[in-house]
Amino acid sequence: MAIDNVPARAVFAADPRASRGRLYREPPSPTRSDFRRDCDRIIHSSAFRRLAHKTQVFVFHEGDHFRTRLTHTLEVAQIARSLARALGLDEDLSEALGLAHDLGHPPFGHAGERALDECLAAYGGFDHNAQALRVVTELERHYAQFHGLNLTWETLEGLVKHNGPLMDRNGAPIERYRERGVPAAILSYQEKQNLELWSFAGAEAQVAALADDIAYDAHDIDDGLRADLFTLDDIAGVAPIGDILRQLADRFPQLDAARRSHELVRRLITRMIEDVIEETGRRVHVLGPKTSDDVRNASHPIVSFSTAMTQTDKAIKGFLYPRMYRHPRVTRIMSDAESVLRDLFKHYVSKPTDMPVEWAEGLPSRDQQADARRIADYVAGMTDRYALIEHARFFKTTPELR
Repeated sequence: MAIDNVPARAVFAADPRASRGRLYREPPSPTRSDFRRDCDRIIHSSAFRRLAHKTQVFVFHEGDHFRTRLTHTLEVAQIARSLARALGLDEDLSEALGLAHDLGHPPFGHAGERALDECLAAYGGFDHNAQALRVVTELERHYAQFHGLNLTWETLEGLVKHNGPLMDRNGAPIERYRERGVPAAILSYQEKQNLELWSFAGAEAQVAALADDIAYDAHDIDDGLRADLFTLDDIAGVAPIGDILRQLADRFPQLDAARRSHELVRRLITRMIEDVIEETGRRVHVLGPKTSDDVRNASHPIVSFSTAMTQTDKAIKGFLYPRMYRHPRVTRIMSDAESVLRDLFKHYVSKPTDMPVEWAEGLPSRDQQADARRIADYVAGMTDRYALIEHARFFKTTPELR
């Protein structure tokens, strides 16, 4: 699907030939654009592989068909590519941002993030977006000449700012960072390479952010239905889901529940993608951006849901929060998961030599904050399974998370 007022390649699309470059200069590839190289580096990273065994909502042993953090990431990347193609944007950059957006998530999903945030309360807390930046700029150690993946400025900017600016032009934190400030990891990297934290990210990053919303709205519905946390009748009251289900009932009256669920998810994704394309076309027409910097300097995102679909997005999340994310079965398991990570963090603080040699070297030091951050880096990089294995090594009892 294309829209009339956006050309085959939009004038405001990111151009890999005009990238602001990498922190460490490298010769260009004769076969791949800079943004394609970013995709490939992310896919080949250790952190990306570990996403296969990190929780999305349900821990790994609850079933083979539930999303993991990796399958969610692949679905986000696919939707981001589709949107970028329809909008005339750079598909490789949108894909790279979809692939990288969850690299900073610890084991056990948001439960793990809450646990590490509590453990690091005295040292600035834990933020998965900041951790993703640490992963791709510091923690990956594959290259001879630098730490991290040495991604392009555009990819790093989009990774940090895909949900919007972090501060105003005067340097004051805004939105989610207003109360606690911008994470130290982001500010530290900002001193090396200015990511313009006061502006919006480019259109490709905005696409990746919407792709994330579309993916987990639709696929968490699918996983919640598969887990019997709610039924199709329960969610039929959320527009436009009820409308989709009525259309399916009219056209396929004998369709079994499993196929109805799949058709619902597929059609919901299609509606949300088409809505983003249409609303973005309207915003492009009003703003008239001529460059990617025009998108960054706008007063609001250029890639967006319509007002009606924004309300649908909120309604879906409002339905899923109590019936899925806060369902007693899920919260009980996630509470146990939080205790696993808190136990591990405290254990490594008291006995850092129980970490691998490369992580334990030099610990403890005189800098308690740096020590705590390194331990958190190690714990955050674990998979669900490895965290449980490590916990069982050091503690008499380990939760089964069932």
